[in-house]
Amino acid sequence: MLTLAGVPIGRPEDAPARLAAELASADVIAAEDTRRVRRLATALDVRLTARLVSYYDEVEARRAAELVDELRAGRNVLLVTDAGMPAISDPGYRLVAAAAAAGIRVTAVPGPSAVVTALAVSGLPTDRFCFEGFPPRKPGERERRFAELAADTRTQVFFESPRRLAATLQELRRSHGDDRAAVVCRELTKVHEEIRRGTLAELAEWADPANPVHPAGAPGASGGVRGEITLVVAGLDRAVARAAARDAAREARRAARWDARAVDRSGP
Repeated sequence: MLTLAGVPIGRPEDAPARLAAELASADVIAAEDTRRVRRLATALDVRLTARLVSYYDEVEARRAAELVDELRAGRNVLLVTDAGMPAISDPGYRLVAAAAAAGIRVTAVPGPSAVVTALAVSGLPTDRFCFEGFPPRKPGERERRFAELAADTRTQVFFESPRRLAATLQELRRSHGDDRAAVVCRELTKVHEEIRRGTLAELAEWADPANPVHPAGAPGASGGVRGEITLVVAGLDRAVARAAARDAAREARRAARWDARAVDRSGP
């Protein structure tokens, strides 16, 4: 059986109750970072007897086939990532798909997720949302993605590197508007957790590395936001979206009438 296990996004004591038992009983543990899973096992007072296998982005496709072979041989495989649920913007979905295609049972130990944790504490609408993972790296792709999302009424959740947060907030200002509400969740559930709410304009100013609120750190190092970042952005106001849709439909009808008149005037 293949088991996906959610691991804490911050504090080890947030681990699901079943996680310790699964770590202790697995035949093979596929981990994004084997050092981290050893530290987690120590924190949970678990003695590992499983064979540890690295399973990260660069080896995911090749290693998935090897792990399916282990499953076919009757061994139980436990999949964990550095934090949160496997396959959610982390390695895992290729292995799940391969195992399912091979007729192998797949189950999960539910656990923490930065996506839903940030969404829950954001104070933004939660009835409809989309998870966008890390924004594209290439400028053209980022611009197109943000332009599409600007008209989306769903709350939007992103992961972002602290080094790119300031630039991303500036780009979102241009696509979504200065006044769009957003929340930066930093170091969720950890000792230095910070939930920063405001408009995109306000958050972009706060995240600017030149802002003196951020410590410069080591001599010669630039300041800026640090730690794991989850960004939550409000969707387009639904009343505004409905009004825009009505305006677009009205313009389309007007254009159709003008086209029909032009045809009538041209005659046979």
